[in-house]
Amino acid sequence: MSSATHTLPVSGMTCASCAGRVERALLKVPGVAAANVNLANEQVRIEGHDLGVATLIEAVEKAGYGVPLQNIELNIEGMTCASCVGRVERALLKVPGVRSAAVNLASERAHVEVIGTPDPAALIQAVEAAGYKASAGDQQRPEQDAERRLQRERWAVIAGLLLAAPLVLPMFGELFGQHWMLPAWIQFLLATPVQFVLGARFYVAGWKAVRAGAGNMDLLVAIGTSAGYGLSLYQWWATPAGQMPHLYFEASAVVIALVLLGKYLESRAKRQTSAAIRALEALRPDRATRVIDGREEDVAIAALRLDDLVLVKPGERFPVDGEVIEGESQADEALISGESLPVNKAPGDRITGGAINGEGRLLVRTTALGGETVLARIIRLVEDAQAAKAPIQKLVDKVSQVFVPAVLVIAVFTLIGWLLTGAPAEVALINAVAVLVIACPCALGLATPAAIMAGTGVAARHGILIKDAEALEVAHAVTAVAFDKTGTLTSGKPQIIHLHAVDGDEARILRLAGALQRGSEHPLARAVLERCEADGVTVPDVQKSQALSGRGIAGTLDGQQLALGNRRMLEEYGLQPGELLETAQRWEAEGRTLSWLVEHAPEPRLLGLFAFGDSLKDGAAAAIAGLAARHIRSHLITGDNRGSARVVAEALHIDDVHAEVLPADKAATVAELKKGGAVVAMVGDGINDAPALAAADVGIAMGGGTDVAMHAAGITLMRGDPRLVPAALEISRRTYRKIQQNLFWAFIYNLVGIPLAAFGFLSPVVAGAAMALSSVSVVSNALLLRSWKPEE
Repeated sequence: MSSATHTLPVSGMTCASCAGRVERALLKVPGVAAANVNLANEQVRIEGHDLGVATLIEAVEKAGYGVPLQNIELNIEGMTCASCVGRVERALLKVPGVRSAAVNLASERAHVEVIGTPDPAALIQAVEAAGYKASAGDQQRPEQDAERRLQRERWAVIAGLLLAAPLVLPMFGELFGQHWMLPAWIQFLLATPVQFVLGARFYVAGWKAVRAGAGNMDLLVAIGTSAGYGLSLYQWWATPAGQMPHLYFEASAVVIALVLLGKYLESRAKRQTSAAIRALEALRPDRATRVIDGREEDVAIAALRLDDLVLVKPGERFPVDGEVIEGESQADEALISGESLPVNKAPGDRITGGAINGEGRLLVRTTALGGETVLARIIRLVEDAQAAKAPIQKLVDKVSQVFVPAVLVIAVFTLIGWLLTGAPAEVALINAVAVLVIACPCALGLATPAAIMAGTGVAARHGILIKDAEALEVAHAVTAVAFDKTGTLTSGKPQIIHLHAVDGDEARILRLAGALQRGSEHPLARAVLERCEADGVTVPDVQKSQALSGRGIAGTLDGQQLALGNRRMLEEYGLQPGELLETAQRWEAEGRTLSWLVEHAPEPRLLGLFAFGDSLKDGAAAAIAGLAARHIRSHLITGDNRGSARVVAEALHIDDVHAEVLPADKAATVAELKKGGAVVAMVGDGINDAPALAAADVGIAMGGGTDVAMHAAGITLMRGDPRLVPAALEISRRTYRKIQQNLFWAFIYNLVGIPLAAFGFLSPVVAGAAMALSSVSVVSNALLLRSWKPEE
């Protein structure tokens, strides 16, 4: 048992009783011998043996307090397979204060969760001690550096193939009865630079792995090719003069050339999986035109401050998040929200940095900068999702920890087995080399992260932000989707749903109602004026306009004394619904809000009736139909009355309705659905629905493009289009299927290839080609997701 001391910062303690509660909670943790809280600096010192940081934090949180955590990103260089990922993670977890570490082989980045203030130097030192290079995540490798690195790999591949080709050609000549075997000294001259210059990376990385007490793909390649190269030297030395020795220089050289080719193709493919991030980052302009006292000046984005005025000219990208102060135009937000059509912008409208301005000049007041902009938060969400590990990856991690040692054991048994059967030593060694070469765990390490990066990237391009890999994995199995109504399936603002004119002239009563509501900011007034504009009805000015508190509004138009209001106003004027009673009752049963239009003098009479309601969003019916086509049951959970809920459910063909549900009870309704055996996705606006979003197996938040990072939801839809709900579930299903396909092929390559190599059916050259093909095929299969588009 190892003795240890931890110091944890604890937030939320206010008095001595808080300190006592934290201490008692920690002392219940197995292995904790002492826990002493210092209220002054809000820290607790813990002593004991075999202490796990995650367990200690969990105990503090269960006591009702928090442990401040910060995230840090690291760039990692030198990883080649799943074993490398495990070694880097274990090295980071040994650094004091690290709660969790997740390393992504495809993006070559590590996401580290640290207690208190992180020390990047300590983390980098731990990674380098494990045999890899590391740098702080904010020190992103420039695009030029990545391209130069890829170019170096390309030249290494070309050189390797050119040097190995003359060694392989005689093998093809043998098939046609030609004997083109090169002299031993020429084979030696061709193979040596491949083995020790181009292959130096395998020796360096393999040696670092040995020093760290582990193994990786580089070690397997180094041992395998060195054995073939060494056997060739021995055969050359031992063969009598004048005889042609049986050499294997071509096997070692070709294996290294093929592995380098596979790594180069893999690097190219991995860059494509992160194309979504690079496309989003490219949306950030470097400079902006700031306006001060009417004077324009070109400044760097970093020089801008909140409330600065920025001029955006036609065709330029908006440099900041802001509010339009002056001008009218359109904004192309396709790469940010997935919205294909330009969005009209006028004074008072919000704009998102990175969108493209249309044909108008706009003056914009800055409301968000840097990491607080919508674009920055989108990039952060996509990066977090791509760095996260899906639960299925845990199986891969367990396998990779024992994979390389197991392969070394199999290779030794292969060597011994062939020798015991009486085979020549060179045959036994070649078969053992084939085992080492084909058993590269690269494909295993790339199977899950490559699919997640491709899936989350293409989803982000279409306005679907997947917060973490767990949500991606769970969403594919969803059997029931619960929708909030207002703002999710409906527009969230009232509109005229029905109107009835006593004399049959609907345009006339719309004109009179519009005149009364002109200038009012009431939601129902806006609904009337919008309908007038849509129908082309001219709205005149009204005289003696007067608000009737709690009842409606009155005014005079062309001598007519008019009023528009509720049932109470109608009764005050001594009027009854008359023939409109049945119609009014029917509309009220639908949950509509009614407004009566009357002429109250000289003789009170009823002119017409308006029914206001929340209109269905475009695409709501298509969304429910899309779910039904996938055999996913739909539910409506709303606080509205049963009549209103029933109308929406019937119009959209929703399966079940849960009406008059308080916000606090929505989570309980979701829990009931889960108890019934359903895998539930909850769709809401991310504010009042936060408890229900958190209670569901998958929370899907309908975003309006202004508050992207809705913490309660695993998936955020960048625009309020309900059709993105089935689209999100579909990309999740496809991504999970790619993960399964990749893992299947990664395991099959090894399960089939290792026995074939051990029994002598694969030469090292064929094994090297198969190993390279496994990695490339896995990443290429994941890249097929990039062609996905939501169904129209």
